[in-house]
Amino acid sequence: MNVTTPPENSAPSPRQLLKTLQEQYAVFRECRALSIGIDKQIIAAQPDVPRKVLRIALGIHTNSTPYLKAMERATSRFDLQGNAAGEVVEEHRERAKTMLRERYKKVAEQRKAQREAEEAERRHAEKLEQLTAKFSKK
Repeated sequence: MNVTTPPENSAPSPRQLLKTLQEQYAVFRECRALSIGIDKQIIAAQPDVPRKVLRIALGIHTNSTPYLKAMERATSRFDLQGNAAGEVVEEHRERAKTMLRERYKKVAEQRKAQREAEEAERRHAEKLEQLTAKFSKK
């Protein structure tokens, strides 16, 4: 269960490591609430994994929308083998809800700004068309 060894003196990227973890462990694939200290379990199972890369990969995973959605509803945490390994405290569920709410709000604001920009561009094009029509009649 080792991470595929990259070329000499080269660590896997965090995304490559995350992909490997998802292939090897159902708890990652299924976005189940990870047990506290899962990083230590991974290092014990795969001592050649660079800790810094692992921290970044775990950050990508635990901040992903699917994981946050799972955390929002989760009651139990799971270890690498999928065994229950503690409870998800309400504070962690609330943090997931808050992060999702902020993420959705930001996306909605971006979409609104995009629509407004497109509408302004459309109005600008119409005005130019009207001016062109007005001055080309002569």
